[in-house]
Amino acid sequence: MTSHPTTYQDLIVEFDGAVLRVTINRPEAGNKFRDITALELAEVLRYFRSQRSLRVAVLTGAGDKFFCIGGEHDPFDSYDYGNVMPIVDVYELIDSVPKPVIAAVNGYAVGGGNVLHTVCDLSIASDRAQFRQVGPMVGSFDAGYGTAYLEEAIGRKRAKEMWYLNRKYTAEQALAMGLVNEVTPHAELADRVNEVVEELLGRGPQAIAGLKAAFSARHTGVVGQARMAHDLLLTQYLKTQEAEEMSRSFREKQPPDVSKFWT
Repeated sequence: MTSHPTTYQDLIVEFDGAVLRVTINRPEAGNKFRDITALELAEVLRYFRSQRSLRVAVLTGAGDKFFCIGGEHDPFDSYDYGNVMPIVDVYELIDSVPKPVIAAVNGYAVGGGNVLHTVCDLSIASDRAQFRQVGPMVGSFDAGYGTAYLEEAIGRKRAKEMWYLNRKYTAEQALAMGLVNEVTPHAELADRVNEVVEELLGRGPQAIAGLKAAFSARHTGVVGQARMAHDLLLTQYLKTQEAEEMSRSFREKQPPDVSKFWT
């Protein structure tokens, strides 16, 4: 079991029954993520995965203006890759944890912040939210999750438009192109997210886990396939009569009776 720290430098982490609520708490910096932010997000997501009692996570940004406007980048020659947690690891954790992660997009989602909400399972946006990719304008790009998942969400032409032209999109435009699931008045965002959380809590957790694994498997290759197989093994196969018979026969050094499993 992964332990979680009691305090965080860049996050506010709250446990609300079966719901984990995570807020990037850097409003003075547009809720940009930096190395410590990514490290803390990864720690919290691993804890979320390890706790059977936690069923849904909600990710948002502090304040009323910014969800997240991307990352702060140190000079390339200053990186110590042994001690840095790239944000792509956080994207991978969001994508692979077998529980829903909802992005409550309360403001600007720009650059890596737009990627961050896109890799979440659902995005519910305030009517004040705005969306943008700025990579080619600022000497950066995301040729991984930021392109593949955006293309899947809004289509190839729109994704290229967003990356190449770096336009701003309102919440309603984002909804029309399929970038978010729904838009709600800013003052009602938290209440609407809670309503969706309650819906999710009423669904079968193993079914949700299987669906999420299926959605991510074709993107993650053998990793996704292995995760699906592993989860299937733990949640279903090990409980079958076949698994019990094979285990018994091996333990007792006797030939297994497998004939009954062929019909």
